[in-house]
Amino acid sequence: MWPAAGGPGAAAAGGGACLLLLAAVLLALVVRQLLKQRRPPGFPPGPTGLPLIGNIHALGAEQPHVYMRRQSQIHGQIFSLDLGGISAIVLNGYDAVKECLVHQSEIFADRPSLPLFKKLTNMGGLLNSKYGRGWTEHRKLAVNTFRIFGYGQRSFEHKISEESMFFLDAIDTYKGRPFDLKHLITNAVSNITNLIIFGERFTYEDTEFQHMIEIFSENIELAASASVFLYNAFPWIGILPFGKHQQLFKNAAEVYDFLHELIERASENRKPQSPRHFVDAYLDEMDCNENDPESTYSRENLIFSVGELIIAGTETTTNVLRWAVLFMALYPNIQGQVQKEIDLVIGPNKMPALEEKCKMPYTEAVLHEVLRFCNIAPLGIFHATSKDTIVRGYSIPEGTTVITNLYSVHFDEKYWSNPEVFFPERFLDSSGQFVKKEAFIPFSLGRRHCLGEQLARMEMFLFFTSLLQRFHLCFPHGVIPDLKPRLGMTLQPQPYLICAERR
Repeated sequence: MWPAAGGPGAAAAGGGACLLLLAAVLLALVVRQLLKQRRPPGFPPGPTGLPLIGNIHALGAEQPHVYMRRQSQIHGQIFSLDLGGISAIVLNGYDAVKECLVHQSEIFADRPSLPLFKKLTNMGGLLNSKYGRGWTEHRKLAVNTFRIFGYGQRSFEHKISEESMFFLDAIDTYKGRPFDLKHLITNAVSNITNLIIFGERFTYEDTEFQHMIEIFSENIELAASASVFLYNAFPWIGILPFGKHQQLFKNAAEVYDFLHELIERASENRKPQSPRHFVDAYLDEMDCNENDPESTYSRENLIFSVGELIIAGTETTTNVLRWAVLFMALYPNIQGQVQKEIDLVIGPNKMPALEEKCKMPYTEAVLHEVLRFCNIAPLGIFHATSKDTIVRGYSIPEGTTVITNLYSVHFDEKYWSNPEVFFPERFLDSSGQFVKKEAFIPFSLGRRHCLGEQLARMEMFLFFTSLLQRFHLCFPHGVIPDLKPRLGMTLQPQPYLICAERR
């Protein structure tokens, strides 16, 4: 006797069919993923990855830049990684980085269309924008604005010196007692960028701005986590209510809301074509291009650009100075030599000035060695190829993700002797004069090199010399600092306490 239609037998058969269909779909997805993980013909070799996730597990197991340098010793200066179906190449050592970013600068000037970048900025703004009209327009505007309202102003050096006075006076309130310098340095450095972007500084007691900077800093760490690498490989995990990627998205939404408020406040009383700062200049460009359907200027891209300029102008310089303070306390003899040069060239009471930098080779050497040794942005921001190309006989397809291991450049034994040693004298010649080094590229190379390099160098010199002119830096008695960096897109020191004693 046949079972009645719709009875238990039919339900079981239907359930079995659904399971078979689901299994078939899953199998098809797995096969598709495994096919994506096959290296393209002529692609550089690289370490063997795991099914589905490729080499992501290895990046989460140790410091990614260290892992990549170690793999280059096995597979060569240019090798490939499988980031869960995303084919990437890694450039290690100065020669390989220069060959791609300088000799093929336009081809390697794109950004990869990673799900994270799409989610955060829709591939717009400034730093993460695709190579093309949008990037060209925003880069040109930012460079011009930084020159006109920043280092191109004769009075801007005075503004940095004025901020350094706020910074030093805030340190003075601790009267030599141990404290964490991070908060004050972050405020001081971010205020220099704020003057260019908004035309104003924020007090060290402004808790709302502090909160935004803290969220920015947290996102810099989260963006380099294994969870985010997995999100880039499998963006469907974005539907899950947990994971570090979700915290990153939550932070970004909160920051964008706050930036919108700051932009509205900065644009009050604006006079078109009479810009006072970056926000005004950007709105002027929006007005001029309002009838151009291809224009990339928009309120959304303004928010993205402002956020990127703030974090790029704050995170790296802040961490350079934090590392510099740590190493001065760790090596009091080096600190003493810097202070001797400051006393000789500047004196105890006169404010440090940029014109005196050329007379202070040892101080310059110390700052350069901090940048080299500490590798604030060890992998920079990922690049991508804008079209098919060939490098050292390898075929690199258009759209390939490119990772520049700047850490490997600064520890390249072809250009640096004993790179594992902190040794400022490597930047001095036999007569004690400062010498530039070709393989010194903390601000990267090529078309995407850091547009704020000149401003960052001004800040580092003026803040650093002002600090050591007034204070002797040391650790609290018996404290030994942890030199292992906190991992993220930038390398920052572990939290530490410092004593700043009046000289």
